[in-house]
Amino acid sequence: MTEVISVQFRSGGKVYYFDPGERSFAVGDAVVVETTKGLELGRCTVGNHRVDDHAVVQPLKPIVRPASADDLRVEEINKNREKEAFGIAEEKIARHDLEMKLVDVECSFEGNKILFYFTADGRVDFRELVKDLAGVFRTRIELRQIGVRDEAKMLGGIGICGQPFCCSRFLNEFQPVSTKMAKTQSLSLNPTKISGCCGRLMCCLRYEQEAYEDLIKHVPKTGCFVETEEGYGNVVSVNLLRQNVKVKLDGSGEAVVHSFDVEDIAEVPGGRPPEGEKPAHVLQPREKKPKEEIVDEWAMPVLFSTDSPVEPKTAEGFRSEGDEKPQQGSSHRRNRNNRGGEKKPAAVPQHSQNEKKQAQPKKAKGQSEKKQTQEQRIVPKAENAAKSEGEKKPNANHRRRYRPRSKKPGSGE
Repeated sequence: MTEVISVQFRSGGKVYYFDPGERSFAVGDAVVVETTKGLELGRCTVGNHRVDDHAVVQPLKPIVRPASADDLRVEEINKNREKEAFGIAEEKIARHDLEMKLVDVECSFEGNKILFYFTADGRVDFRELVKDLAGVFRTRIELRQIGVRDEAKMLGGIGICGQPFCCSRFLNEFQPVSTKMAKTQSLSLNPTKISGCCGRLMCCLRYEQEAYEDLIKHVPKTGCFVETEEGYGNVVSVNLLRQNVKVKLDGSGEAVVHSFDVEDIAEVPGGRPPEGEKPAHVLQPREKKPKEEIVDEWAMPVLFSTDSPVEPKTAEGFRSEGDEKPQQGSSHRRNRNNRGGEKKPAAVPQHSQNEKKQAQPKKAKGQSEKKQTQEQRIVPKAENAAKSEGEKKPNANHRRRYRPRSKKPGSGE
């Protein structure tokens, strides 16, 4: 980043960057700078600011000094001298009968050169005119031919929009403008409506050209064959900014024209098919978006359906009043003891377990299912000693393990 200030020499002229050094300047300050033409006096348009290095043309020339009272007095003398030179130059041009129009006169700050700007339709031989002007002013004379756009920029004025000329306000360089831009923007091709005061096409035609070129890519051209939701037809007119087209449908009257959005139509490739052939379907039906379901985060989950005969569970353990909470570990032992019997289903509904428990008699208080199963397993030692080994009673809990072998009939055992 480089610190610079912006300086302008003439009203509507180009802005140049200069090195402010260690000094600071404000907008409107008069400064004396060094240029290729020598010392010049200009006005500061932007104070001290930083710009990218690639935006600065090296070497960056410094500010010689802030303008003093003597410098401002010299500027006033040069302005009076320019007015005088303008009148004299017009008299000399009329005397030599030259086909040229004098536009402006510029006198250098040091007074060693006077520059005359003029316009002409072709080349002009002004050698004799230069000799006469040099004899009058006794200094170096330079005549420079400019275009009509530069003339409008120097003189200034009000455009058809009611605003001052863009070229005299902020345009530093002229961009090429063509009639194709007016066609792209659907403007009238009448020269009086699309031309500026300079007689050339208006510079503002280029401002929105890129936006129109991007819009045209998504809109069918006038006269093309398209498919719509109501049928096939030809495009009659196009509105680029609104992205809307008017289509004359097949079979409708001449005055019946329907308006569609660009999204609701599709251009048929190849144009209108020959008679007897059906056009291809290009327009794809729109997908209906599913309705968004409203979910209540605070709603309670549904525990039972309306068809279930069981009453809803209460908050305490999600059970009814008549049900008892089973002891921990009893279901595990019950399943282990039932290995030899029928297999139980993996999941038993809750209401079936409740009905089974209600049918069974209630157990005594203080006697849990766990204790009962332990008492069934305990066998007194006296009984075991009295019984013989062959007459051992099989354990009910382990029937398959302790079941005695049955004697086969006819065997010698």
